Amino acid sequence: MKIRFATENDTPALLKIYSQYIDTPITFECSLPTEQEFSQRIADISASYPYLVCEENGRITGYAYAHRLQEREAYQWNSELSVYLDKTCTSRGLGKKLYSMLIDILRLQGSKSVYGIVTLPNEKSERLHESFGFRRLYVCQNAGYKCGRWHDVVWFEKQIAPYLSNPAPIKPIGDIPYASIEEIIQKYI
Repeated sequence: MKIRFATENDTPALLKIYSQYIDTPITFECSLPTEQEFSQRIADISASYPYLVCEENGRITGYAYAHRLQEREAYQWNSELSVYLDKTCTSRGLGKKLYSMLIDILRLQGSKSVYGIVTLPNEKSERLHESFGFRRLYVCQNAGYKCGRWHDVVWFEKQIAPYLSNPAPIKPIGDIPYASIEEIIQKYI
């Protein structure tokens, strides 16, 4: 298993994995983005946050990323997490490894809280968040319409660092020494 940062060249493989979720309520996106759109998303997120890719035997089997939860400056210490796995690679602990890495890297960046936003029901994702000690904040009733019906969404939250006065701004991922990131990755492989 190899974990690394996503690159523009990964776009087709990541989009192929994401396409497995388009006809489900797991993502509220209703049509598959173009390669250009998806590549731009990877570039935008990767400029500030970790965007991890998992390779097994030369094949990309999953990816996970974090991004700022809300746009306004005062929200900068909160990050939302996402993980997508090839459907042939679920229930093997890969999502848990990727989430662990993201959380540890976000701690280095200065993030204080992480969030997961999950369409209900999604037992695997709910169990993943509960296994990390996330707490359920609330359920948004009928938050989105997809696949012929309305779906609820649950917000999960986990504090990952202390809330101190005058926190330093979040560090872009490029400001974190790669040796520190590599140490985190190796811890979970």
